[in-house]
Amino acid sequence: MTRRDFFATSAILGVPVHAAEAGQPDWRNVKNGWQIPREGYSDQPYVVVTRDGNWLCVLTTGRGVEGEPGQHIISTISTDLGRTWSTPIDIEPADGPEASWVMPFIAPGGRVYVFYTYNSENLRLDTRSNNPKVGRRVDTLGKYAYKYSDDHGHSWSKDRYFIPMRPMRIDRENAWEGKLMYFWGVGKPILTSKKEMIFGYAKVGKWGDPGGMVTSQGVFMKSSNIATEKDPAKLHWELLPEGDEGLRAPKNPVSDEANLVELSDGSLYCTYRSIDGYNCAAYSRNGGRTWTPPGYATYTPGGRPIKHPRAANFVRKFSNGKFLLWYHNHAGEAVHAQKWPYYTGRNPGWITGGVEKNGFIHWSQPEILLYDDNPDTRISYPDFVEDKGRYYITETVKTYARVHPIDQTLLDGIWNQLENKSVAKRGLVATAAGRAASVALPKLAELSSGGGFSLEFWVRLSELSEGQVLFDTMTASGQGVSVRTSDRFTLALTMSDGRTRASWDSDPGTHAGTLRSGVWQHVVFIVDGGPKIISVVIDGVLNDGGAVRDYGWGRFAAELGDVNGEPEGKVGSKIFGEIRKLRVYSRALRTSEAVGNCRAGIDA
Repeated sequence: MTRRDFFATSAILGVPVHAAEAGQPDWRNVKNGWQIPREGYSDQPYVVVTRDGNWLCVLTTGRGVEGEPGQHIISTISTDLGRTWSTPIDIEPADGPEASWVMPFIAPGGRVYVFYTYNSENLRLDTRSNNPKVGRRVDTLGKYAYKYSDDHGHSWSKDRYFIPMRPMRIDRENAWEGKLMYFWGVGKPILTSKKEMIFGYAKVGKWGDPGGMVTSQGVFMKSSNIATEKDPAKLHWELLPEGDEGLRAPKNPVSDEANLVELSDGSLYCTYRSIDGYNCAAYSRNGGRTWTPPGYATYTPGGRPIKHPRAANFVRKFSNGKFLLWYHNHAGEAVHAQKWPYYTGRNPGWITGGVEKNGFIHWSQPEILLYDDNPDTRISYPDFVEDKGRYYITETVKTYARVHPIDQTLLDGIWNQLENKSVAKRGLVATAAGRAASVALPKLAELSSGGGFSLEFWVRLSELSEGQVLFDTMTASGQGVSVRTSDRFTLALTMSDGRTRASWDSDPGTHAGTLRSGVWQHVVFIVDGGPKIISVVIDGVLNDGGAVRDYGWGRFAAELGDVNGEPEGKVGSKIFGEIRKLRVYSRALRTSEAVGNCRAGIDA
């Protein structure tokens, strides 16, 4: 199924009405964030906490759209944890050469550096592309420049400095034979335990169609003395990895936007985007000089690959030694069987929590972190801020950049997911045991107002034939909720308010998190009226679509409202097998709660 197949509606057509939140505003909705100043176009809002306790945000902006003349870099300061911001000041002016993709770094002494792509020769040229529109862009070429601030970002050095960039094969094979280089970086540099600064960026080989950047490789720039050297002109620079090749994807020629973290033993872990349907990841055990062979990021070493479209995927490490990975949780092999539009599918934004074990990062089942009511909104290029015991995220939708405080319990859930063996109690409104039972149900909140619900089963099916009924509240007029086996050996949840109908099923196939016959399985359907998403967790694994489909979660229409059906739900009225337990929640469980319920066991 494609993203547009998620909707199953009747009677109501036209533009969906954006849902209002039930009760308090949903902090995950990007519109509830605090805006960061910008001129028009707004990209890559990255924040550092300066020595005076304030937040310094740097970003790329302009009065037009991305890539137009006048694109430049600015900074702004917040004294109240991102709620309000100062009037921006130019790091580079709008009437100068293009300055883009700025990344901040605080040296141990408090000096703030910013690194950015700078069209130093103010070139106006055709990049010899097969697409004239792309070929006129001059915001991703020139020199890697840097400036600094010794007053916490209130002003910036008049002088700019340039990083020497060693040409590699991908540069020599570009249209200018390496005499002019194309590149850009994302994220923030890190300071390693050896007091070396490293940041990732991408070298671009060819421009044009498809996708603008047709070929790219990930590389890293390291400074060994930035922590101690006071003269910015005397910084030492080294391009990594060694040799003539950067980081690459296993299949396709796009490998860019590398960003990295350091593990407790000094190893480096990086993630970068591809067009293979997965994000890529690599480890270095020697300070970035060499890296593991091209490979996809996986939730566990050698485990399930992490699905991701062509979009930013960022990894961050926090003071507790744990990690977060931002991504979009769809794509995979299925994208190669259809025409896949580039740079779409960036809503919602998901995160997975990482913990370090034996030199590798183990990632949790993911959670939705941010969403927009419009499915086509592109939420991307986030930054995470840790300050005064709280966590925040910045993001951009290209026209607005915002700050959002993160609910600490969401992070606690993903970081402690594998230790949690408790059953969620909040919102538990009904339980039942055994087949052919019925359960009295309270009235659920309307989905169009941000309500949600969850259905949890411990079930053993002796066969997976179509038409078995695990749960049903449908009225004669077709209003209510049902869970049945489908014609492709899955479980399908269907819900209707009598006018609008939606359905989504669990993953087909044989991978982890799919139905099997003859064994006890734990199944949770989660209906979330904030982002309007149905997700499925089977045996503690959030469905991601596997090899068959690019999405493991589905959307329902914003106008779908009251899905309350019969006041009593029928449990196991027609199945070949057993239902040991049903739980009904009057809210959308988090993925971590569904995993915890599974780990608690069938007798909990």
